[in-house]
Amino acid sequence: MTGAYLPLLLLFGVSVLNAIGMVVASHILNPRRDTPQKLMPYESGIVPLGSTRHRFSVKFYMVAISFIVFDLETIFLIPWAVRMRDLGWGPFLAMSIFVGVLAVGLLYEWKKGGLEWD
Repeated sequence: MTGAYLPLLLLFGVSVLNAIGMVVASHILNPRRDTPQKLMPYESGIVPLGSTRHRFSVKFYMVAISFIVFDLETIFLIPWAVRMRDLGWGPFLAMSIFVGVLAVGLLYEWKKGGLEWD
């Protein structure tokens, strides 16, 4: 039984040694020479204005999370829609409940002003 896993363990060992070797080689061959330009935060080649510790509004994160949630909804809806006729009423009811819960969440976020950019 262990003979079957020996090539896998050997490959894993070589991979780990390769990764460690590359990290060590990069530290040895590339000495670090810090300059003010290298230590400056990168912002698309533009000189940064103000502090880089600027806080974003919570509404920015709410919109980002909502985008992810509704993007995931699409991932679930498309395969279901392709096979909808073959599946029957059970999955249709389950998907209706799923979309209903997401709609209630969107309505709640809308009423709380989470989608407003004041």
